[in-house]
Amino acid sequence: MTVIPQHYKGSTKRERVEEMFDSIATRYDLLNKVLSAGIDKSWRKKAIDELIAIKPNAILDIATGTADLALECMRLKPAEIIGIDISNKMLDIGRHKIMAKGYQGIIRLEQADSEQLPYDEARFDAITVAFGVRNFEHLEEGLKEMYRVLRPGGKVVILEFSQPDRFPVKQFYNFYSYKVMPKIGQMLSKERSAYEYLPASVSAFPHGKNFLSILTKTGFKDTKSIPLTFGIASIYTGIK
Repeated sequence: MTVIPQHYKGSTKRERVEEMFDSIATRYDLLNKVLSAGIDKSWRKKAIDELIAIKPNAILDIATGTADLALECMRLKPAEIIGIDISNKMLDIGRHKIMAKGYQGIIRLEQADSEQLPYDEARFDAITVAFGVRNFEHLEEGLKEMYRVLRPGGKVVILEFSQPDRFPVKQFYNFYSYKVMPKIGQMLSKERSAYEYLPASVSAFPHGKNFLSILTKTGFKDTKSIPLTFGIASIYTGIK
């Protein structure tokens, strides 16, 4: 279990994660670009490419944050995209981005908990998550909720950080994550602890085959893992 820094005062992991992301919301997009050297954009594109074949009409984007993945979903030309997150400050920034592009008639952002989704069974054709499942308080409960609201034959696509295991990428990744990233986070957002939490949460996350086994356990079939950029991130997919 990954411990969130103590100065976030919520009584549950969900509350502390909400507070943490509220605290970095205004600098979140800038930090993403700097810390990933912009490569996160190509990761999102590859994740959404996994949905092209099923042509989803209704998409749920969980842990949508500032709505980058929800906006990427527009390439699929769905009738409806709902993005949810527990951080209202992140959602407010996402709403401004959506309005600037004129997509407010298709994309709607709502504050909601991934473990208690306020939607009917089989409501969505596809569910997406980018860099969010490792923050679930109860991972299996969140995945079960995703399975519940996905229609039979629908597809889940999860983009998440993972851990490279080959030399020298592993050594460089660990040095950057634990030594460099928190310092950059502190300079740009004044919240070093949030960027100390990030590599710790990645380390604790059951990536690769371990995560695929959890997806299968919660009901998904035809699960697949696609490593990205030497294993720094991965795309996971499954079918209901």
